[in-house]
Amino acid sequence: MQIQPELKTVLKRLKLSGILATLPDRWAYARQEKLDYPQFLELVLSDEVERREHKHLANRLQDAGFEEECTMERFDWSAKIRIDKTRLNELFGLHFIERHENVAFCGPVGVGKSYLAQALGHAACRAGYRVLFCRADGLLKTLARSRADNSFDRELRSFISPDLLVVDDFALKKLSSQATSDFYDLLIERHTRSSTILTSNRGVEEWMTAFDEPMLGQSALDRFCHRAHQFVIEGESYRKRTAPGSAPAAAPKTSRKATT
Repeated sequence: MQIQPELKTVLKRLKLSGILATLPDRWAYARQEKLDYPQFLELVLSDEVERREHKHLANRLQDAGFEEECTMERFDWSAKIRIDKTRLNELFGLHFIERHENVAFCGPVGVGKSYLAQALGHAACRAGYRVLFCRADGLLKTLARSRADNSFDRELRSFISPDLLVVDDFALKKLSSQATSDFYDLLIERHTRSSTILTSNRGVEEWMTAFDEPMLGQSALDRFCHRAHQFVIEGESYRKRTAPGSAPAAAPKTSRKATT
């Protein structure tokens, strides 16, 4: 099929130039299968819809800022960790986002807290939600720097607006008075409007010690925890197994038939 310049011009004006890449193949398929014109039109437009959906997903994943591509399917369930898998699987139905509920993943270093939080974020992106991933210290440093150029309100809004905000490594160290106030504002603004995931090496009962202002901390955490699905992950760090020099996993044994 030779595509005429006039058709290219029309498709570009309609912002449908993506069709051009597959149009010859689709035309050949339509002739082979004896499709009528409405069926052929549906075919090429369906290609365009799929192309745009893939592009939008790629943009959402890029905007989310994940550190790595984490999905539930890739999680290493052979690791020696303990977590309520039934409740976790229910979480990946993403109904908690519809209900504007929160999630907390707590446990020692290397048991998969950040991975599972990002996997939830990845699933949310695939479902069409706007997601943002950040580390707690990076978030607070961004807000602190924004005060120097009077862009604080804009930066705070960028953390408030996503449907799902994933904050990694919360409560690693004590927050300053200003950081306490900023984190309070963030959680209060997101309360009942959107969902937040916090990961931490500390248990939820220890989070209060991270706030410089106890009243602000209590108010923020009371709202967050009241609507939070809390998970405590226990076990050994499976991150060690991927470190250089670590012993490889034993290969499965296979039986050998005797030969004569």
